[in-house]
Amino acid sequence: MNKAKYKPWFFGLAAGVLSACLMNTAAASRHEAAEQGKTVVHTAPVPQDKARTTTFKERIQAILMEGRRKTRPSGEVWRETSRVMHQLPMTSRDEGGTLLFSDSPEYVTEDGVLYRDTVQGDARVFYYHLNQTDVPKKVAVVLDNAYDGLTTVRITKGGCGAPDEDYLKVGRTVQMQYFARDMSEVIVLPRGMGRLLRPQMNEILLQPGQLVAGMYDFHADHPVTVSVLMLPADGDPVTASRSLPVLPKDAMRLRGTFAGMNRVVTAAKTYCTDEDGIMYFPLADNLTDKYREGIDATDGSRVVNEGNYGIVYTIRVPMSGSLAAQYYLSPLGGVYAGAMQVRDGAVGPNLLPTPQSRPYFGDRTPPEPANVEWAREHGTAILARNTELTDLGLYHTSQKPCFLFSPPGASNLPVNFILMPARDSK
Repeated sequence: MNKAKYKPWFFGLAAGVLSACLMNTAAASRHEAAEQGKTVVHTAPVPQDKARTTTFKERIQAILMEGRRKTRPSGEVWRETSRVMHQLPMTSRDEGGTLLFSDSPEYVTEDGVLYRDTVQGDARVFYYHLNQTDVPKKVAVVLDNAYDGLTTVRITKGGCGAPDEDYLKVGRTVQMQYFARDMSEVIVLPRGMGRLLRPQMNEILLQPGQLVAGMYDFHADHPVTVSVLMLPADGDPVTASRSLPVLPKDAMRLRGTFAGMNRVVTAAKTYCTDEDGIMYFPLADNLTDKYREGIDATDGSRVVNEGNYGIVYTIRVPMSGSLAAQYYLSPLGGVYAGAMQVRDGAVGPNLLPTPQSRPYFGDRTPPEPANVEWAREHGTAILARNTELTDLGLYHTSQKPCFLFSPPGASNLPVNFILMPARDSK
């Protein structure tokens, strides 16, 4: 992990950055400019005869325009004078079971297996697929017993976004369900048998142009083969999983198996509310927080999880000082809609929609000039007027808040965690 160190000569740069931020009042969203930066944006082409929009980007823009016609979003923005922020160094380690990530092909044009691998022990499956055919389809996750005996699978956590053309809504719903509660469901697999991860997967249909996504944690006491597949509306998922071919991945190559499905992120220093001022740290930027590398089990190729989708972060910042600390989340890559969980030692867990008062945010923040982006990546940033924020809570330094975070499907990255003394939060 790269730890940016603050150097005195950044003061001069910070002044220039501040000036640039205040002058930059362009109304274009980050999402529109993201193709030129380091953010995660999917722009796979969509055939004209099978969808109303031609790219993922255009569909998101259509969602945003529809939302603005229905309601005028109440902004969650920084309304005070601009402030200089310094980066809080973080350490990280990966732990836990195995992540199976299925997002390629994202736009599915035919029936087939979208991803498959065999796992044992703790595991998580994250799937995200769109029906790019002209007829209704099913997307299902099938578990096949790969052990010469009885196997038990225990589902411990999960969420699924119902099929919809509003991709942001689907991604947010997955996280609202996943972080809201634990699960306790048992699937018993006799030798040679297969069953659906969730029974309702055999009943839910994706209309043309609709997206479905889900994330589930489970424990298998013996090896099970997990297959994510698209099949006909009248098909049987278990039968189809054994007869359909594995589809080739698309150009984005976002599928694979990743060891260590969780990431623990901890501040490398204690944050002192009396002395440290406003600080930030980025998540899923591939600079200080690297993307995960894994293997596509269908062909053995090495893959990168660009965005760390399906990875669950545990975030802790030790604190000291007489003042409470205010936490915010701020989108850097563009439009964003998700949820988190927080435990503060006394109360919780609490579900935190991100953002809380809008279906999404990040669409009204102007793109960063190159020098502002460079400074932020090297340890100095500006909390400018109208920076979009969502409130993650106010915590006394005697508390020990622990945040659970995961990059939501359909949202753009990276994001900033921002901490400030309570006297500075307005």
